[in-house]
Amino acid sequence: MLVIAQFAGTSLWFAVNAVMPDLQRAFGWPATAVGTLTSTLQTGFIAGTLFFALLAIADRFPARAVFLVCTLAGAACTVGAWATISHYGALLAWRFASGFFLAGIYPVGMKIASQWFPRGLGPALGMLIGALILGSASAHALRAIGGDTLPWQSIMIGVAALVAAGGILLYAALPEPPHAVAHVSTLQWRALAAIGTDARVRSSVLGYFGHMWELYTMWVLVPMVLATRLEGLALSWTAFAVLGGGAIGCVVGGALAPRWGSARVAGTQLAISGLCCLLAPWLIQATDVLFYAWLLLWGITVSGDSPQFSALTARNAPPHAVGSVLTLTNSIGFAISSLSIVLFVQLSEHMPLGWLITGLAIGPALGLWALRPLWRERA
Repeated sequence: MLVIAQFAGTSLWFAVNAVMPDLQRAFGWPATAVGTLTSTLQTGFIAGTLFFALLAIADRFPARAVFLVCTLAGAACTVGAWATISHYGALLAWRFASGFFLAGIYPVGMKIASQWFPRGLGPALGMLIGALILGSASAHALRAIGGDTLPWQSIMIGVAALVAAGGILLYAALPEPPHAVAHVSTLQWRALAAIGTDARVRSSVLGYFGHMWELYTMWVLVPMVLATRLEGLALSWTAFAVLGGGAIGCVVGGALAPRWGSARVAGTQLAISGLCCLLAPWLIQATDVLFYAWLLLWGITVSGDSPQFSALTARNAPPHAVGSVLTLTNSIGFAISSLSIVLFVQLSEHMPLGWLITGLAIGPALGLWALRPLWRERA
């Protein structure tokens, strides 16, 4: 139930990105609008996660109720964006608000998973974040399924309905976790400080930050890369396959985590995705077989390390503040992501895409360096 709810709840992440070609044709928006809108949503997520972390929302209130309220609010924001879509400023405001409420969906879902699966957290988060990846890519699938007959307005309303259904399903069908820690009544400043003071938490968090430099910028750049060879429905289906392929990396990585350790699973996938970045100048011009194999491998590994970083952080954070530590980590990670998106989208107008993508390898390189202590421990 949690996996289905997470899939549905996170579908609003790229709801606008999937219909951007339609919006650009209808309203004459520039190519950089997709980067601005994505960055705005990420900024909203940063603000939301910071708010949720500093007020310990996920640890002071029942996580299921927080998830429900935020999915309903996110669905309302998507309807609001649909109603005012022709006003670019209003759309930016609605996307910011959508990002804010995603802070009560993605990290809160991870907290619920950590309570249900205190021992098998790596595999559980592999499935959960795999659902997030598919949910985030689902708007592209809706666009492809609808083809030319389904207007972009219907895509957005469909996403809003899916988000609301996810929240209602989780609240109605999933009881309180059996391993739930008692809710705290005060802010846990010392627990939040574990991000910087606890060596094991710091290692996984810094590795996650390197991963975030690459991840969402890759998601924004992939449609641009595909547009060099594809258009229309073929582009939408291929974008969904590449981005949704991350679910494979999440689930397979989760299955390997009990044997290899979460740190080694995360580090291996981070190294492969970094190598995909470095090979971009050659593979973007390669034959179709190599080109699509490269993108699929990149899509699988760029997301597949994420659940293991979260599992490591959740496992080592103070038990009474897991929700807040995860949320604050997400906040900082998405701030890095937002900066990366703006930088690379702007540079895409002045640099060849292949050479531009090599700059994303900086994140995996720094992440691997940070992960060394946990790698040696087989954590």
